[in-house]
Amino acid sequence: MGWWEVNADTLASSRFVVSPLCETTASLMVLEGNSPAHPAERRWLDSHGPAYRERLAADPVTALLVPVALGRHRWTADFLTPVPSREVEAPDGGEFYAELEQIRETPDGTARTDLETAHRGPLPGPLLGPGLPDRLADLLEWVWRETVAPDWLRRRRVMEADVVARTGRLSRSGWAAALDDIHPEMRWLGGNRLQVNARDLPPRRLAGAQLLFVPVTPGKGWISTDRAGSRGTVLRNAVVYPCSGSLAGAERAAAPEALARLLGAGRASVLMLLDSPMSTTHLVALTGQGLGSVGRHLKVLLDAGLVGRRRAGRSVLYDRSAVGDALVRVQDR
Repeated sequence: MGWWEVNADTLASSRFVVSPLCETTASLMVLEGNSPAHPAERRWLDSHGPAYRERLAADPVTALLVPVALGRHRWTADFLTPVPSREVEAPDGGEFYAELEQIRETPDGTARTDLETAHRGPLPGPLLGPGLPDRLADLLEWVWRETVAPDWLRRRRVMEADVVARTGRLSRSGWAAALDDIHPEMRWLGGNRLQVNARDLPPRRLAGAQLLFVPVTPGKGWISTDRAGSRGTVLRNAVVYPCSGSLAGAERAAAPEALARLLGAGRASVLMLLDSPMSTTHLVALTGQGLGSVGRHLKVLLDAGLVGRRRAGRSVLYDRSAVGDALVRVQDR
C-alpha cells in the first residue's frame, strides 16, 4: 500500500483549500471518461458531453493526448495535476488562470516524461512534438469557460460546506474523523501513518512538508506533489477528493410524515437536508422553496436550537445541532 508518515508539524500546517483548476480537471475527467457518479452528474454530462466530443473531433492530437494524460492505467501525468497555488485567490474563480499557468509553464521534455509514465511506455508518434502542455491547458480553459465558470459560485459554496463539515469534525475528534470517507483507500494506520492508496509504493515521509486537502464536486480524486525545488524549500502535497453533501449528489428522501406534522412540511425538509452544512442558497435550490420561506424556517429552527450557523468565507452555512440530529434519528426508527 502507499502511505505517508505525517508528523505533528505537517498536520499543524495542513489545511483545506478550494481550487478552480482542480475542479476543472475533475470535470474534464468526467467528460473524458463519460463516468458520472450520480444522476445529477449524468444530467451535467448529457448537457456538455456533445460539445466536448465535438471539440476533440476537431483536434485529433488533443483527442489522442487526453486519455494518455489522464492515465488509462490509473496514473495521471504529474504536470496535469499540480499542487494548487494560493498566490491569487478570488471568490469569482479568477485564480483559475494563475493556476493554469503552472501547466503552461511545463517544459516539453518534462511533459513527455510524465506522459510516458502515465502511458507505461513510448508515446504515439503524434505526441512526440512540442506544445503538449499548451494543448491541455487550452482544453482545460475551454472546460472551465464552458462548463464550470457559469456555475462556479454554487460549486464553491458546496466545497466550502464540505470544508466546514470536516473542520468541525477535526475540532471535535481529530484528523482521523476529518478525513473519514475522503477516499475508500485512505485511512489512518496509527503511528503517524496515513494510507493514501492501495498501490504497492514505498512509504514517504512528509516531515517539514505542507499537506493540502482540496474538495471538488465531481466524483474524482487524486494525489499531487510539488516537484523538488519548484516552490522553494517547503515541499507541498495535495489530496484532491470528491466532497460530501454536494448539491450535485443523489436526490434526497422526503421528510418523515411524523416530523412534517411536528414542524411543518417545509421546515422539516430543511432540517432533513442539514446533515451537512449548507447555505440559504443551497436550501432554496434543493427544496424549491422561496428565499423568504427558507429564511423564516431557518430562524425558527435556530431559535429552537435544532440548527446552528457559522461563516465560511463569504457564505453563512447552517447545519443540524446535536438536538436536531437526535430529533431526526428518532424519526428514522
